[in-house]
Amino acid sequence: MIARRASRSSGISRTGQRQQSEGSHLAHQQQTREFGNATEGLRPLWLRILQFPLIRILLLAPLLFVLMGVSNGFWGGQFADRPPLAIGSAALMAALAIAVYVAFVRFVERRPVNELARAPLARELGGGLLGGAGLYTLCVMILMVLGVYRVDGINPFPLILLSIAMAISSSVFEELLHRGVIFRNVEELAGSWIALLVSALIFGLRHLGNPEATLLGALAITFEAGVLLAALFLLTRRLWLSIGFHMGWNFVQSGIYSGSVSGAFKQPGLFRATLEGPEFLTGGSFGMEGSVVAFGLCTATGLLVLHAAAKRGNMLPPMWKHSGR
Repeated sequence: MIARRASRSSGISRTGQRQQSEGSHLAHQQQTREFGNATEGLRPLWLRILQFPLIRILLLAPLLFVLMGVSNGFWGGQFADRPPLAIGSAALMAALAIAVYVAFVRFVERRPVNELARAPLARELGGGLLGGAGLYTLCVMILMVLGVYRVDGINPFPLILLSIAMAISSSVFEELLHRGVIFRNVEELAGSWIALLVSALIFGLRHLGNPEATLLGALAITFEAGVLLAALFLLTRRLWLSIGFHMGWNFVQSGIYSGSVSGAFKQPGLFRATLEGPEFLTGGSFGMEGSVVAFGLCTATGLLVLHAAAKRGNMLPPMWKHSGR
């Protein structure tokens, strides 16, 4: 009985610490706004221009986009036939992107990089990996019950390796770009709800450029992934959970279940599988993200996570509303 009480007390304490940490990150962001407004006339004009949220997007987003293109050229081009080198190059380029992001935040925004805090990295990245892999697996299981997805055999294990490189690169770069840069800076200016809408729309529209993209698939991914991934960021006010979820989803999609990843990447994975049925179930050439099954499950999950984030008080009001109080 004593041990149980102690364990329960310890669990409550850890939960309280996590919520306090998230609250302190949100409070710090609000204080940064107030401090910026109060010192507007004290900062040099060039620094005030650089620190304006939209200017920060215009400076950092293209740089990350270029680095992502270089990374894709390494793992998906130069080293595509040498998977260990592909994984290594993807990991190095992802680390470089994180370093560039951290340097920009510290030297331009001049604040702590709370969204990439190291202490919760393992817990949140690991939880995200399991969540993304698990939710995709649930989608596949539903398609199996419906007779749409069938496993015909097992492929050689090394076929999964290139999918590891793809998952590392896509998750880190896209989360830094869409949640770290676009969502966070729009949020600072216009609040969490508008940032959610803007970042989700940009995320969906950007997928229209994929080789096998469809309009329906891009619209679906706007809601199912754009909302869910932003909600995961809002839940903790950190990027690790959304990076992990994105990575886990993309890896099992290609590396385990041999699916097309958002119409951009497709190769055999661990399972030699057949996917047959109406496009609204299979997702067609776009992959699972174009399926009504994934749309329903991911959108519902995103709304639940968003509700949890709002209950924690993690939603930021628009700058004009906050400054007017």
